[in-house]
Amino acid sequence: MKPKAPTMADVAAAAGVSTMTVSRALKPDTSVSEKTRAKIQEAADTLGYVLDSSAANLSSRRTGFVAVTIPSINNSNFADTLRGIVDTLRDTDLQVLLGYTNYSKEEEERLIEQFLRRRPEAIVVTGGAHTERCRRLIGNSGVPVVETWDLPEMPLGDVIGFSNAAAGRLMVEHFISQGYGRIGFIGGDTSRDTRGLDRRRGFVAALEENGLPADRLVATGPPPITMREGALSMRRMLDQWPDTEAVMCVSDQAAFGAMTEAQRAGLRIPQDIAVAGFGADALSEHAIPAITTVDVSCEEIGIRTAEILLRALALADDIPAPERRVIPKLIARESTVSSQR
Repeated sequence: MKPKAPTMADVAAAAGVSTMTVSRALKPDTSVSEKTRAKIQEAADTLGYVLDSSAANLSSRRTGFVAVTIPSINNSNFADTLRGIVDTLRDTDLQVLLGYTNYSKEEEERLIEQFLRRRPEAIVVTGGAHTERCRRLIGNSGVPVVETWDLPEMPLGDVIGFSNAAAGRLMVEHFISQGYGRIGFIGGDTSRDTRGLDRRRGFVAALEENGLPADRLVATGPPPITMREGALSMRRMLDQWPDTEAVMCVSDQAAFGAMTEAQRAGLRIPQDIAVAGFGADALSEHAIPAITTVDVSCEEIGIRTAEILLRALALADDIPAPERRVIPKLIARESTVSSQR
């Protein structure tokens, strides 16, 4: 038989109080004495009772959740951003309802529609590229909106992000400073990963501005680009352009796979070919050799996003307005820097 969930009446009977007293005692701003509240909480814990807040939420027109969409659940960069949001909201009554878009604008639209039916307190989305209908849904939602990981030309609300094109440029400048001239880029399906496409655009523009060829571009498979796709892409890069001196990958995972494939081919890193990534994943720091990457402060993006929400929802007036723009920083490591070159 299906077990019966304990009720407020069960807690009241166990604690020897009325159900009204239980209701008041289990709410954050309670007028019940500490001694009585402790007795009721002990009874609730013993019975495994959790206060059902749905009725209270309906009467106050508050749902208590923030809708968040991310494109990938196996990318530590987005996980870091999500952790920043969750940790910053931890001491409030707000909870995160997560949606996974798999880099699909159509799936994002579907999720946003589903979220809005449940009346979220706020909406957080990854990136600034959306379907027209999704833009209308979000724009007419009447709740605070934050777009992250990008600097859209026509933002829907607040923005906490960075220029992905600037990240690509930053890596080209580093490669040139190390004496590399035949430089390639490894990414994924640019029709879906708009942020990866912006990195590639910045990368190509920087090469062209420096009078260097910008045709060594390999796109393998739909995002997210994993170690496997990174290795396959490096194989294609070496087959088509065997004299390539340096490669930027759209992510650190792809860079690890690309570096492993180069080593498998008997190439030394970075003496024969340099490899770099993006995202400052822990993997890049502990790889052998450690991988040069671009740090965009993934967790800080989440923290700043949550601070905007707290201010917008009047839950923390003492928090100063966070800086909206994140500046990408290059972390140069052994995979591109060598005294033996």
